[in-house]
Amino acid sequence: MAEMKLSFLYRAAVTKGEELRYISHLDYAGAIQRAIRRAGLPAAYSEGFNPHLKISFASALAVGVTSDIEYFDLELAEPLPPLTVAKRLKATLPPGINLLELRQLRKRKGTLMAEADEAGYTVDIPLTGPAEAARAAVAAFNAAPECVFHRATPKKTRDIEVKQYMAEAIALETGGETARLTMRIRITPTGSIKPGEVLSLLVDRYGFPGDERNAGLCRRALTGQGKSLLELDD
Repeated sequence: MAEMKLSFLYRAAVTKGEELRYISHLDYAGAIQRAIRRAGLPAAYSEGFNPHLKISFASALAVGVTSDIEYFDLELAEPLPPLTVAKRLKATLPPGINLLELRQLRKRKGTLMAEADEAGYTVDIPLTGPAEAARAAVAAFNAAPECVFHRATPKKTRDIEVKQYMAEAIALETGGETARLTMRIRITPTGSIKPGEVLSLLVDRYGFPGDERNAGLCRRALTGQGKSLLELDD
């Protein structure tokens, strides 16, 4: 696809904090859109009977997962200096959404969602058994050549081969009565796996001794081609 000049397109990096852990991606996106309107930015809108803000997000977070860094692209109807856009937006974003950085894009080859190909997560979980059992469960999962997760939704059930989406072996740290799992998960055009689903497998199938209901899941990184999504325009 030919590159397009995007004089009025901006990419923002933001957080999703503890205050918003249990809201859906749709509600999270809605909170950002309301902040953009309150900021008085000259946002561009689609045409037609039901015009909507020209904004796009990277890979959606599951409910119950916080994030150190999320991304969205925003198109404006007229160019403004990035510092001006950032200053206005920072003043109207709700608690739990902090603007980390904002850049004006020069060019882009595809959508933001298509650019994201890997995510890094940590899972902090209370242990309900010995650390040795936790290490054995993680080692067994990492050694398995394949592992199928049964994803059930109101509309259908799918069997997902999990290991194809694991970018590297799960790392485990233990200390006292808690453990931290570190995962790197691939995002592909045909799908991905959620960190909560991997955690369920570890607990239910591999005997990981953890209190899944009180686990804290956080996305620590979202990258494309090994780079921050803010760097892909460089």
